[in-house]
Amino acid sequence: MASTKRDLLIDTAQGLFYQHGFRATGIDTILAESGVAKKTLYNHFKSKEDLIVACLYRRDQQLLELLENSIEQLAPQQKCQPQLARIMAFFDALDSWINSDNFFGCMFINASAEYHQADNPVHIACTEHKNLVIKLIEQQLSELALTQPLETAKQLAILADGAIVGAHTTNDSASAKHAKAVAEVLLNSYAEAA
Repeated sequence: MASTKRDLLIDTAQGLFYQHGFRATGIDTILAESGVAKKTLYNHFKSKEDLIVACLYRRDQQLLELLENSIEQLAPQQKCQPQLARIMAFFDALDSWINSDNFFGCMFINASAEYHQADNPVHIACTEHKNLVIKLIEQQLSELALTQPLETAKQLAILADGAIVGAHTTNDSASAKHAKAVAEVLLNSYAEAA
């Protein structure tokens, strides 16, 4: 039963943090929404910050799984050079997420803005997630003969983050499509230079 209460706290807090912000969402709100007692909360988490980190790790797993599954599903549908299909599918996966009813920006960008000190556990969890996304992107580039695949993955991650921020801040529902177009031009220019 203990893990069920812990999961309930994480699920409830994650939704509230994502929709309303981390500092704006108080422990009392999380407890009221989850129906869990304060003592139970502190049996599982030493602090609100620990709960935030647990939520970020949960979101990391969920988002990476969503992206990986979407890439597998969307890659065969791409109308581009075959070696670009997986990375183009990545941007389509972003587009699908951005245009879903459950999009409130990037939880990790939001958290790192609120907890900006590089040594803060919340910020560290955000950095770890972004590095895992870069690794995921790099894996999608494996069929391309790139001289610097990691650097290219970092460039594409910046495009992806820009698409997420653009969609969130300017309500541009086509931001991932724009990023995908730029990514294709960039990758084709690298192929021509090789």
